[in-house]
Amino acid sequence: MQCTVHTPNAYLNQHQTALLPDWKQSVASVLIVLQPCSVSLFDRTPETEVYKDLLRQQFLQFGESIVHQLQRQFHHATRFDPRTGLPIDATAGTLRLHDVAVVRSLLGYDTLNCGGCLTIVHPHWQGAVYPATLLSSAPPVTVERVMQQVENPVLASGR
Repeated sequence: MQCTVHTPNAYLNQHQTALLPDWKQSVASVLIVLQPCSVSLFDRTPETEVYKDLLRQQFLQFGESIVHQLQRQFHHATRFDPRTGLPIDATAGTLRLHDVAVVRSLLGYDTLNCGGCLTIVHPHWQGAVYPATLLSSAPPVTVERVMQQVENPVLASGR
């Protein structure tokens, strides 16, 4: 899994109200989660749909832990459902978030139009990558710290 934390781009800043109408704090960080897949997602097949469902569930579980930690620290935080583009832990607005566009904008990765759907071309995994996004009002350093605690629960507990 590849996780990177960024400050929001101009698009996210400009459209925050349409994405997250109830947030009173500005989005300060964007967590991009890229998961490698055993098969390329360039083609839509029954096999790729199974993998996408599995990777979506993994992101939702991983992201849930991060969101809860950030919320306990009084920050806004939400995962965006990669399937729908809607926030899971916040009220949905009138705009959907497109994970591939976020990755292209913040990481500069190429994309490929596959049957009307944009797909990331990862520099190492090519089309075998599943993107997901989490937004927060916490500063990037806080999101990085929480993410590391979630990834290493034994270290985070002090054992």
